[in-house]
Amino acid sequence: MKRNVLSIHLAAFLFGMTGILSTLIDADSTVITFGRALFAVIVLSPLLMLWTGSSSTASSTKSHTSPTPPMSMSAVPTLSTKDIWWRCLISGFLLALHWVTFFVSVKTAGVALATLGFSSFAAFITLIEWFTTRQQITRADWLRTLVVSGGLVVMIPTLNLADENTYGFVMGLLSGLSFAAMAVFNSRFLVGVNPIRVARNQNVIVLLLLGVWALPSLGVLSAASWFWLALLGIFCTGLSHSLFVFSLARMRVNVAGLVIALEPVYAIVAAWLLFQEIPTMRTIIGGMIIVSAIIGVNYAKTRHNATL
Repeated sequence: MKRNVLSIHLAAFLFGMTGILSTLIDADSTVITFGRALFAVIVLSPLLMLWTGSSSTASSTKSHTSPTPPMSMSAVPTLSTKDIWWRCLISGFLLALHWVTFFVSVKTAGVALATLGFSSFAAFITLIEWFTTRQQITRADWLRTLVVSGGLVVMIPTLNLADENTYGFVMGLLSGLSFAAMAVFNSRFLVGVNPIRVARNQNVIVLLLLGVWALPSLGVLSAASWFWLALLGIFCTGLSHSLFVFSLARMRVNVAGLVIALEPVYAIVAAWLLFQEIPTMRTIIGGMIIVSAIIGVNYAKTRHNATL
């Protein structure tokens, strides 16, 4: 259990370091996103091969030692490779939008406002599910949405989009919205597909979508920028996603969500220590409201499920 907890905390820390590393890369958000996806594909492709190979071996062994259970009527339908790629095309577009807007937010408003703006995705997921399917939303989810919205209102620097911080904060919100849309889409249309495969395919789509704009600029990147891009793609994307998947296979989703909700905290503390980027009091108060709402509701859900 300790290994699982350490894995999910390391994943949250690496997710939080995304904004930190992007500030060290001398390139625009499109190039950063392309480079991140490039190194992520390099890492995720062999991991997918290892995962697929081990799963095939385990499946073969099981088929020789136990009878095949009858198929459930509620079993998840098997998607063809073509269907998976078409669905990953939409999901990859949303991922590209999420990353580009997030990096714009970091470059203009700083790590604190960007990561806290992105954390709005929890509220956006609730709203998207309600608008698209009229799905029954629990009181806890509505409460979280209202409290998170209140925290975001507290954090708005000004109402003038010409203000750099306000513009960056809005980009952070758009990053959270696109991430929420991707999460909802994946949960409905890519359910049952190997998550490492989904992540690899999404990053391939990002490369294809942004290649036209990013490729001409890659030749002028400094060695230092390439180094930080490699760390961003390998550790903050490939490794962090693998750790997250590893943890979800061995612990409850709600528990993992409690830890992942700490991502803005890790990011803000790291920016404070490394760059002396001290958040304003409004940002601190709004951030505390948002993180407390996410952790509080997830904790309540975990306790409720444990008593059922």
